[in-house]
Amino acid sequence: MKWLDFLLVLPGILLALTIHEYFHGYVAYKLGDPTPKITKRLTFNPLAHIDPVGFVALVFLHFGWAKPVQINPYNLRNPKRDVVIVSLAGPLSNLISGFTVGIILRFVALRFLLTTTPGAMIVNFIVISGALAFFNLIPVPPLDGWHVLEYFLPPGNFRSFMQRYGYYILLALILFSALGFPLLGMYIRTTVKFYVTLIFGNSLLLNL
Repeated sequence: MKWLDFLLVLPGILLALTIHEYFHGYVAYKLGDPTPKITKRLTFNPLAHIDPVGFVALVFLHFGWAKPVQINPYNLRNPKRDVVIVSLAGPLSNLISGFTVGIILRFVALRFLLTTTPGAMIVNFIVISGALAFFNLIPVPPLDGWHVLEYFLPPGNFRSFMQRYGYYILLALILFSALGFPLLGMYIRTTVKFYVTLIFGNSLLLNL
């Protein structure tokens, strides 16, 4: 990646990661768990939320993750249900923020997006927000999507298997994508393209 490309992508990555983790923590705090506040994760300072490996993955592989916000589910008012709500808060905050920014600019300043450097940075933020959200919705531990799926699963062998080996399955998917078997990349490109088309229609041509 060229330095100019990196500088165009960096603000979007930092902002999307920060929004994602802040709203995990904020929703957990509002549902009764003070842990995010105690661990100083209720902040819009991106340095508090960056996971080095996840950050590098976002830059070079176009999917990634932030440093997980610690929560104590026993502090939540309804632990089983509220863990799902907290898990969804991160991806939904990305989708909503990207969608809101994109829709406003589509109808107010589309030419700004197409012809200026700040416009390109905003488009990158929208694309990265979608990629971060859809990646984290994959139902494999330790991603947010797993906590949602887990809510509906009865105790049994499948749940135990995923809890034990889910991290390795996810790692294998990432490694396969890095080695040229882009199953994960195809999923991200397809979902993000749908997301961006939903926002801009065919007004914006993106190399996804």
